[in-house]
Amino acid sequence: MAVKQTAGRAALGEFAPKFAQLNDDVLFGEVWSREDKLSLRDRSLVTVVALMAQGLVDSSFQYHLTTAKHNGITRQEIAEILTHAAFYAGWPKAWAAFRMAKEVWAEDDGEDGKAMHQREMVFPIGAPNDGFARYFVGQSYLQPLSTSQVGVYNVTFEPGCRNNWHIHHAAKGGGQILVCVAGRGYYQEWGREARELHPGDVVNIPPEVKHWHGAAPDSWFSHLALEVPGEDCSNEWLEAVTDEVYGKLS
Repeated sequence: MAVKQTAGRAALGEFAPKFAQLNDDVLFGEVWSREDKLSLRDRSLVTVVALMAQGLVDSSFQYHLTTAKHNGITRQEIAEILTHAAFYAGWPKAWAAFRMAKEVWAEDDGEDGKAMHQREMVFPIGAPNDGFARYFVGQSYLQPLSTSQVGVYNVTFEPGCRNNWHIHHAAKGGGQILVCVAGRGYYQEWGREARELHPGDVVNIPPEVKHWHGAAPDSWFSHLALEVPGEDCSNEWLEAVTDEVYGKLS
């Protein structure tokens, strides 16, 4: 799976377009995407140690720590990695790296995980989604952003939370669009492989397609849900996504 990166163009696209292109398309688009040579997890490990060894514990280091977490490096493993590297890279550098790693690998449950997730996005998490709780496994939250013209809602899932299989019906038009804004989650249509979702991903859901979406087991997840205008629109809620089906994704 190719790694998508746009930070170079966003930060330096006008000032240094060639550097931005090399950063986004070559470093991330080609080197990071060579999973047949080295896994994303191993590339994250190498990158974190290399940055720590140089004392570069800035925003880029935090980005690579977060990426390492998403690529499967656990809190226990990052602690051992930084401890081992401290003997070769330097004790003060390890202290600085640990301060940032402790924040990235904060417990993803309870209020601490929720608060950390809120800091990752500009939209509020909102209130517990009690009105639709019977259609979810786990706790979800809902924050209406627009209820006129087009309905736009920020939906947040705690780790492991997902909605039931469901269908958006419409005589004409209709369906739904998801815009992922924070965390990591999944979207799956009936009879197809699940798709992993990250901030910036967009999912177009046609009417009459059976599907579900929700958070990864180890991550909070938020997406904007946009209601596509149509005629005679309705939602049909179906069976829950079983632990067996959900467990295969992780």
